Amino acid sequence: MLQTVWVSSPGSWTLREPERQHEGRKRSWRCRFLRTVLQHPCRRHVPRCPGKARMLRKIQICLCFCFVSGILYEISLLSSCVFNYLPMSQHYLTPEQVLNLGKSIIFLETTERLEPPPLVSCSVESAARIYQDRAVILFMKGLTNETALDLNTSYAAFSLLSSMKNVFIFPLQMETVFQETPLLQWYNQVVPEQEKNWVHVSSDASRLALIWKYGGIYMDTDVISIRPIPERSFLAAQKSRFSSNGIFGFPARHQFVWDCMENFVLKYNGNIWGNQGPFLMTRMLKTLCNLTDFEGTEDHSCQNISFLNPQRFYPIPYPAWGRYYQVWDESPNFNHSYALHLWNFMNHNRKAVVAGSNTLAEQLYKAYCPSTYEDLIQNAKHGDSTGSEEDV
Repeated sequence: MLQTVWVSSPGSWTLREPERQHEGRKRSWRCRFLRTVLQHPCRRHVPRCPGKARMLRKIQICLCFCFVSGILYEISLLSSCVFNYLPMSQHYLTPEQVLNLGKSIIFLETTERLEPPPLVSCSVESAARIYQDRAVILFMKGLTNETALDLNTSYAAFSLLSSMKNVFIFPLQMETVFQETPLLQWYNQVVPEQEKNWVHVSSDASRLALIWKYGGIYMDTDVISIRPIPERSFLAAQKSRFSSNGIFGFPARHQFVWDCMENFVLKYNGNIWGNQGPFLMTRMLKTLCNLTDFEGTEDHSCQNISFLNPQRFYPIPYPAWGRYYQVWDESPNFNHSYALHLWNFMNHNRKAVVAGSNTLAEQLYKAYCPSTYEDLIQNAKHGDSTGSEEDV
């Protein structure tokens, strides 16, 4: 065992060399110990503290994981949360706020009427049921910000639609819609009272502007949705080599839609029905591709645009539109269709769905817009007429 031996030297006491080395090692150990204690104070509680520290770290990791997972879940269900907790009669979201959620389903009513007829109600309801994770928006020209909240108690169809969690009903303010588009100058120059087909022309223009600004899917108010459309950029063929504009979808700021708006203004002729609608879509599509006939149920592709087979939306062509209001021996299954266009523009005799008639249209109402159908049944029980289906 070493012993410290002090020797005298002039003016001081010193350690011999072996003892000096041993003392240095002791000081070094003390320094390391102090640094450890200062950096990790809980280690003074050895040996129990290391286990506690590991447990705390595990708890922190679990809490962080749960927190991040919760945020991601909330983001993924943002639109659903809005729909669940902000019913139409209570929320005060603007059209822009709803449209900016993305991938909206858009309907337009460019007449002044405020009571949606049964077919309009069925179209909106069926879309809301098929696209439950998307906002379904009905823009109405006759609606104003002042009257919107009073209509729930005035019109049954309005109340029915606005009670659905993902349905929003807004005034159609065309000047606002056309801002920052080629259509604004046209709108400021045109005289609606002198236009032969203003209801249709203004609808053609509004749907282009809304889809270009916000993206999503536009549908006419006589289209009954039966399954989701898988395409994002698409046009609907009414027949081979001819596109409709009653159903189409694009992401926001798509060049094709911008080009359509420019051509709308350049080739404008409001006296020719469809010149700003299906004929516009067809002539613009032809500038991109050489259109050919469809074979079977195949779809065509034109650059980055899907040109969907007529079976997708028009399995019953417009010359046979009346078959929707007939009784079928065996109802078609429409297995190749995403939605059905009921050709209401052709319905000059104002045929309507009658409860108990067993027509094909009634079967579609029962299957895809049951709330609207129940409303028809209630009206029939009270001896009320279901009313005629107005032009779309």
